Amino acid sequence: MKPLQGLAFLLLMQSAGEALSHVLKLPVPGPVVGMFALLLALRWQPVQQAVAPAAGFLLSHLSLLFVPVGVGVMTHLALLSAYGLQLVAVIVLSTWVGMAVTALVLRWLQPKPSHAELR
Repeated sequence: MKPLQGLAFLLLMQSAGEALSHVLKLPVPGPVVGMFALLLALRWQPVQQAVAPAAGFLLSHLSLLFVPVGVGVMTHLALLSAYGLQLVAVIVLSTWVGMAVTALVLRWLQPKPSHAELR
């Protein structure tokens, strides 16, 4: 029952994000707004306890969520053969940029060592 409650909370946050995005005419998709709201809500212990079982369940079955993507790729093999090299280049470049930005943000967020710690 706990995983279902957590899943219901996750869906509620997504729906709230959709509603906010629609009502406020935001240029950001509703699920992104809902994820940001979930990030803020996860600061509270009751929300963490409610979402943890659902998150564990979803993570344990994460590989199943890639099946629709794999089927989608297989249905567009002609596009893949025509634009495969460009797709690989874009995927590699965007992955590298994402990793570089993540590293820079982490470096920026880390506390700076004092002069006493350097000695």
